[in-house]
Amino acid sequence: MKTAALLLSSLVLISGAALAADAKPAAKPDLAKGQTLSTQVCAACHTADGSRGLPANPILQGQHPDYLAKQLHEFKEGKRKNAVMNAMAAPLSDDDIRNVAAFYASKQAKPGAAKDKDLVKLGERIYRGGIADRQIPACAGCHSPNGAGIPSQYPRLGGQHSDYTEAQLTAFRSGARANSSPMMGVAAKMNDREIKAVSDYIAGLR
Repeated sequence: MKTAALLLSSLVLISGAALAADAKPAAKPDLAKGQTLSTQVCAACHTADGSRGLPANPILQGQHPDYLAKQLHEFKEGKRKNAVMNAMAAPLSDDDIRNVAAFYASKQAKPGAAKDKDLVKLGERIYRGGIADRQIPACAGCHSPNGAGIPSQYPRLGGQHSDYTEAQLTAFRSGARANSSPMMGVAAKMNDREIKAVSDYIAGLR
């Protein structure tokens, strides 16, 4: 029995060592290649550095690289539906995605501003305190009080175009965007006015 146990232990150790030897460290992002991809492929919609382009398109500057990479992979795999982005992401390699995500993340996002003074107070209440009677959690709980988000888990929201945020919340509510169960659950309980209010508040958050 002891011999068998020793043999089994040795096999486990050898197997573990072999796996460790085969494992390769993740490639370091190449920001120059990411910039080239941004300029040649992404700039038409997102500007060359992911800054404040058209309100219908997201600001990518300062976004967490893991979040950007996740979205690009899900566009590529069809888990997130958008005809333009599905086509743009399809030919990207893992290295392309890693590089361009790191490039955008390396940029400092510029501040935005709320537009609707009548709704911004409601938006602030929802963002910071949620809506208790419908069990809608505070946005700040996951995306942080200043909208910075939590790397690898929740995206940066602060300063994002209100038009884009409103469109995404509406898509989560309708099921047109289905790549986040928590956000689908939250948005399903919100009406148009609440979505517009919190989107506008987020635009000026910093």
